[in-house]
Amino acid sequence: MTVTDRFIASRLVFPKSPAKLGLTLVPTRLLVIIVPSLLHSAPPDKKVVLATTVAVQQVRRMRGGAQSQLMRCSDRNFYVVKFRNNPQHQRVLANEMFAGLLARIAGLPVPEPVVLEVSEGLISHTPELNIQLASQTIPCQSGLQFGSRYAVNPQDGQVFDYLPAPILGRVRNLAAFAGILAMDKWTCNCDRRQTAFWRIMRQRNYAAAFIDQGHCFNGGDWNFPDAPLIGVYAQNEVYANVLGWDSFEPWLSRIEDMGRNAISAAAEEIPPDWYGGNSCALDALVRMLVDRRTMIRGLLTSFRLSSRRPFPNWGEEVQSEPVVVA
Repeated sequence: MTVTDRFIASRLVFPKSPAKLGLTLVPTRLLVIIVPSLLHSAPPDKKVVLATTVAVQQVRRMRGGAQSQLMRCSDRNFYVVKFRNNPQHQRVLANEMFAGLLARIAGLPVPEPVVLEVSEGLISHTPELNIQLASQTIPCQSGLQFGSRYAVNPQDGQVFDYLPAPILGRVRNLAAFAGILAMDKWTCNCDRRQTAFWRIMRQRNYAAAFIDQGHCFNGGDWNFPDAPLIGVYAQNEVYANVLGWDSFEPWLSRIEDMGRNAISAAAEEIPPDWYGGNSCALDALVRMLVDRRTMIRGLLTSFRLSSRRPFPNWGEEVQSEPVVVA
């Protein structure tokens, strides 16, 4: 379970000499394959946009079981990188890419997923790029890795993995929690819903970015052990404005109407090494997702009727603002 570190971004300063921060610069090539958003319809022959950048520095290790790394590239963007030899499962990378693309098709605020090629040279010159196992520490694996663009440049803003309930009202896109709940039920996210709350420095309000799709499809098992309380956010306050099925729109209808071709196209963007080249297993996963589109409302209903009672205002009418007559 990856959780975005809490930190005050203004404290993360990059001087002209990265050595002052104990950071490593290696002039090695880093290929970033940028997968375009499928939110809008595109011709079936539209190609993936490729871009290249240079790895500048390993910034720091992120918290969480996958032992991700925050990395900075020469395009001045930051990426949270998961490596194929992470302690959880190789398929975690495939899940991140697949579920992330599906969420973006539905129009949900999920960070742009990218495929990064991390060279052996960068890893060998950066001792911090390692995986800590129970009995040993091994280097991160080179080659194609998964990257999720960081919510905001650490020099420009702040990122938090938790906000107290009174502050949640300052989240601009709080309604999207209903949409990601529908997505998590569809994909059977067996982790708690992880969220990065970010804002530009000196802004009062926050925006939510939904991160960590690694445990969708039940992690490395690629099955669907549905249960009412999996894949949900820890605080009921994010669901306070869920009044009925309309509160899940437009995201729920976008998921239910998502065609097999769109789902298959998202699956095809996953590098085969991330799922052991088992195309039969990937095809089966696509078929199961197609079939599960009709199950989402039932899964949401099971959560609504659970002991947690997440939607206390279900069935209430929307209160309109009073009309002022001059």
